[in-house]
Amino acid sequence: MYPRGCTFSESDWDAIAPFWYPVAYSHAVQNNPVAATLLDQRLVIWRTPEGISVANDICLHRGIPLSMGQIKGDQLICKYHGFHYDSAGQCTLIPANPQASIPRKLCLKTYPVKEAFGLVWTTLTGTADDPDALPVFPEWTETDYQQVLPDAIAINAAAGRQMEGFLDVAHFSWVHAESFGDPNNPIVPKYPVTPTSRGLRAEYTSTVSNFPKGFQHLAPEGFQWLRAFDVFLPFTALLRVHFPKDGRLCILNAASPMSARKTRLFSPLCRNFDQDQPLEPVYEFNYQVFSEDKEVVEAQYPEDLPLDLSAESHIEADQTSILYRKGLANLGLSKVYTA
Repeated sequence: MYPRGCTFSESDWDAIAPFWYPVAYSHAVQNNPVAATLLDQRLVIWRTPEGISVANDICLHRGIPLSMGQIKGDQLICKYHGFHYDSAGQCTLIPANPQASIPRKLCLKTYPVKEAFGLVWTTLTGTADDPDALPVFPEWTETDYQQVLPDAIAINAAAGRQMEGFLDVAHFSWVHAESFGDPNNPIVPKYPVTPTSRGLRAEYTSTVSNFPKGFQHLAPEGFQWLRAFDVFLPFTALLRVHFPKDGRLCILNAASPMSARKTRLFSPLCRNFDQDQPLEPVYEFNYQVFSEDKEVVEAQYPEDLPLDLSAESHIEADQTSILYRKGLANLGLSKVYTA
């Protein structure tokens, strides 16, 4: 059964629903239930002594969002009539009729949950034992890396468009001219892109600095910046930027499709340098870069990402996005457009 008002074609929804997506930051799920939307499905996320639970955001009595309710102990309590639900979604108490026998079918539709990289992940049709549920991001737990969690960004665009923009290396000089790019350095050298079991890997080396404007003098003259992208289909990618003096910046681009044309972007990152410096400039720079991308992605049309390669023109620098589009098509997504 598809979500009410589903904005995806049924075949596209079926193709991407088994994958895992982030729906909240772990630190945001504490004393109150949290609302989220994934693939048009409204969800409630809550924490009890049993851990984090995710379910459809609707009380089965009179259709009130349970995210409006409260948590007491190990119970999620509906705001309207106080129905109690346990961590497995089973109704345990009807306060107006406390002696009533509660049928087992009075149970919320729940979903598997994992916590990783500071995020709460779930899947709508997948399974908890999926070995490829989450992206591979080993640096996040390494002791010499500092973990940073910028706020999520709401983007009025398809997740596929956002992902392709993150992978694009030819836009640095133009879209990011105010943050780190240089219009006088627009050439994209040839770079290798290879398919992997879960998506693709691209390694792009150039002289385009990753330092913010005002700090680019810190890079040695002629330094070759390596940006290595690992893509985990359909909408997650890990970027490792190789800085001078063996510095590493790792950015996880996890695009969570709320609907066909609304995306919530989570971007946890970690670094092994400048750990004694304040984090506020890191948050500001991260927000500036993603805001520059957001402005462009929200203006693109057609709004959905064309998987028919003849629908748009391509250049040699586009080889990452070309392979990315082919990967989405191989998942069974629509050839014409997909979110």
